[in-house]
Amino acid sequence: MSFTDATTLFVRVVNNLKKGIMNLHSPLDGFVITTCGKDLAYIDNRRDAKEVYGFNFWDSYGPDWLKNHRIEKRLLYSQSQNFPDFLFKVRKQGERYTGGSLTELKDSKGGSIASFNSTIPTKYKSLEEIDVINGDDLVSRIATIMDGKLASGRNYFEFERKCLYLIRTHKESEKVKVSIVDGSFFETVPKEHLFYQMLLNVLRAHIEKKKIKIPDESLKKVEEALSYVNDQTIIASSQVIDKASVRPRLRIMAEVHPEGNPHSTFYPEITEGSFNLILQSSPEIKQVEKELSTQIPGIETLSILHKRNGEHRVFQFRTGVALTKFLK
Repeated sequence: MSFTDATTLFVRVVNNLKKGIMNLHSPLDGFVITTCGKDLAYIDNRRDAKEVYGFNFWDSYGPDWLKNHRIEKRLLYSQSQNFPDFLFKVRKQGERYTGGSLTELKDSKGGSIASFNSTIPTKYKSLEEIDVINGDDLVSRIATIMDGKLASGRNYFEFERKCLYLIRTHKESEKVKVSIVDGSFFETVPKEHLFYQMLLNVLRAHIEKKKIKIPDESLKKVEEALSYVNDQTIIASSQVIDKASVRPRLRIMAEVHPEGNPHSTFYPEITEGSFNLILQSSPEIKQVEKELSTQIPGIETLSILHKRNGEHRVFQFRTGVALTKFLK
């Protein structure tokens, strides 16, 4: 069930590629909106959803109802520029939440993945964390409206949602590759460890640059103290400094190492002109393979060994067409 959002998106996009409704150079937001619009609890660019794709995100709600729920007119059809680009609706199995996956788009004309400018890519994020990252609660407010009664359940805001990344490299080239990537491909070190190690690197660089001599014992104590700096909801929040007229706020950004880029030369199995679903291997994947082989006859399934995070399974659909012929 945790991969349902990813497999649904993958299957529907493949069907549209087969029908020629879209190609691998089509806008990435169109991949999601035209296939899964009704399954979404949040769309960041609601303006283009309506104007470009004819999808009215608020179709089931009247203006008075939305106003009463603090969704102002200016936010109805706008681009919020928040994280994430899309949020799927949650479901429930008994008392347990499932689904609700986050989907972030990354588009690049080169072979590298575009930088993550608002947050670091991870396996999971909660609405509580998203609100802190964005500095407002717009995403969670909209999501609670779309999720309806399910949003009133216990732990709704703390529920850890799977992160999916729809990435494209070599856009507008015959080398194009498009993949839905499980966040596990990027989070090879726990984010809690990543934060304080980043601060330690900054400290060490300053010590070396200024040629400061600090006893090893003192450095160990500093490292131990910094190891407690591991909560992004605190790191990313605005800080009140005594006598300061501004409130500084750390904005976490990240660039993907080539070994963490499934479209790099480290993973030749991800071929040019292909659309892929990349998931970390687990017992659950066997059921995913069975379902996808039934829904997409002839889909190719293969394994790649992540240089830093073990085996991942790849479900690959190849277009077999010189896609630049379809460019407008």
